[in-house]
Amino acid sequence: MLRPGREIIGLHRDGLHGFMGWTRPILTDSGGFQVFSLAALRRIDEDGVSFVSPVDGASVRMRPEDAMDVQRALSSDIAMAFDDCTAYPATAPQARESMQRSMRWAMRSYDHYHRDEPPPGHLFGIVQGGMFEELRLESIEALSQREFAGYAIGGLAVGEPEEERLRVLDFVAPRLPVQRPRYLMGVGYPHDIVAAVARGVDMFDCVMPTRHARNGHLFTSGGIINIRNAAHQRDTGPIDPACSCSTCSRYSRAYLRHLDRCNEILGVRLATLHNLHFYLELMRQIRAAIAAGRFAQIAADIIARPRRAGTPVA
Repeated sequence: MLRPGREIIGLHRDGLHGFMGWTRPILTDSGGFQVFSLAALRRIDEDGVSFVSPVDGASVRMRPEDAMDVQRALSSDIAMAFDDCTAYPATAPQARESMQRSMRWAMRSYDHYHRDEPPPGHLFGIVQGGMFEELRLESIEALSQREFAGYAIGGLAVGEPEEERLRVLDFVAPRLPVQRPRYLMGVGYPHDIVAAVARGVDMFDCVMPTRHARNGHLFTSGGIINIRNAAHQRDTGPIDPACSCSTCSRYSRAYLRHLDRCNEILGVRLATLHNLHFYLELMRQIRAAIAAGRFAQIAADIIARPRRAGTPVA
């Protein structure tokens, strides 16, 4: 998801995109957050990470250079440096150790990714440092030693309170290069997105549209509904009357609830299509509002909506 304001990236569409049957731009993560999520199965050292595969128990070794090789092979339009995502909560010494390791890995990532010219895409550095402003500043200064195409803000949306996340964003975003895209990783709810855009963030990624769909939580212009609620059992209306997605155009809430209760995969697919459409439309509205000078108005409207699944919707 990308808002206007950064025009430096000419997206690359060659390479192995066709292997995946996808001819449009792709962004890949380095695996740092996935390693973070496997904390009980991993061991971190200076050279990289060793972990046990949760799929088949196989031993896996991942170094910054390995993460770059995978993303180069995919010809990712935007690739990410390999990082050590700082957990929350973390003490200042823990956050410093994690951040400094991430910066050393970022230098290795950059040098390996750019080992020949031209590189297949554009490499972003990831700002770390936990909730500590002085560590975030140190991270930004370290990344400035290389010409990264953009800057991701990592180590947020990992369990910290919203006010802590916004405090870190208020500090970090204005200190990033104005000519480079700013990418907030792992966020989030619509109100989280508009709050970050207001602070200068351009790009986002999150599993929320698909994960919520799998659990029956659907985003609408009136807030989030839980399709599993009995109130939808005989509701022949669409998920959202204001939505033009293929799901809302053809199927009712009652039918989607029926599919969910039957554990039918079609229900998950239809719900996913709807949620993805909702987020794409959200970003389209944000881009249009910025261009028209009406961002504050649309942000206030989105922030006023109910926030969590299960919240009653008028």
